[in-house]
Amino acid sequence: MNNNHKYGIVLHGGAGTILRENMNEELEKLYIKKLQEALDSGYAILEKNGSALDAVTAAVNVMENSPLFNAGKGSVFSAAGKNEMDASIMDGHTLQAGAVASVTKIKNPITAARCVMEKSAHVLLIGTGAEEFAKEKGIELVDESYFFDEMRWKQFQKIKEIQKIQLDHSDDKGEMINPEEPFKDEKFGTVGAVALDKHGNLAAGTSTGGMTNKKFGRVGDSPIIGAGNYANNTTCAVSCTGHGEYFIRNVVAYDVAALMNYKNYSLQEACNEVINTKLKQQGGEGGLIAIDKNGNIQMPFNTKGMYRGYKLQNNQTGIFIFE
Repeated sequence: MNNNHKYGIVLHGGAGTILRENMNEELEKLYIKKLQEALDSGYAILEKNGSALDAVTAAVNVMENSPLFNAGKGSVFSAAGKNEMDASIMDGHTLQAGAVASVTKIKNPITAARCVMEKSAHVLLIGTGAEEFAKEKGIELVDESYFFDEMRWKQFQKIKEIQKIQLDHSDDKGEMINPEEPFKDEKFGTVGAVALDKHGNLAAGTSTGGMTNKKFGRVGDSPIIGAGNYANNTTCAVSCTGHGEYFIRNVVAYDVAALMNYKNYSLQEACNEVINTKLKQQGGEGGLIAIDKNGNIQMPFNTKGMYRGYKLQNNQTGIFIFE
């Protein structure tokens, strides 16, 4: 093992989730404090020779346990008035991966995703089956009321009302107005972390409560390996946040790694190509965080803002929300 290897952690708490005019100083301080706590928890593990996987799990756990983010405790409500959560994790060293989707009782979905990776022959488990598996493996399950957050509930009621009004009205051309339009800046809440440890191993983790008022058991990119999450020691680790359907169709997380692998792009070139060219051309909004095998980092986004931060060797750290 080379102890001189660069190491670090990068994380995000969602892109396009809040406009500057809706952000007050008090709220901003709360977000910065919680992002710092998540960074510190992951970094402490890396500093003590711990694994990238452990660092990613710890950082995501901190954000899942906070009602500030749309994951775990702060998850948004589906159309059925439930909190349905998704998460995935990937080990860049072995290319093993695990994920859960549409779970409603697992306190920390990222922990369950990791358990799927390490203690089953599968990659993705969903719904009651995933919960049954988690229970069998001793992962903490909680009553669904644990996830109830007053602010998220009010947001859900507001969105339901506006969508109902909009569905009853067409525009001048007789076309249906897109019911998601007013909430473009509210629906990309996801949390994620990527890390490089002193052993040169990469890992990525992503967790989300999905889209407010989602119907029919909709699942976004977060639990889809290659779309919302990807890690490979030969290139980089990536965690995405944004309009999931676009990230799935463009296999965004894997695309960054593929551009580096097949076209010799730098991390910066690959991230820029995917987020600011490919996705933009299609109207796909969101962002990603990435760290490559040499410890270079990128945090691009094409929305009004993205909660993001990093902490690298020698305690270099930074936390940002808007451009």
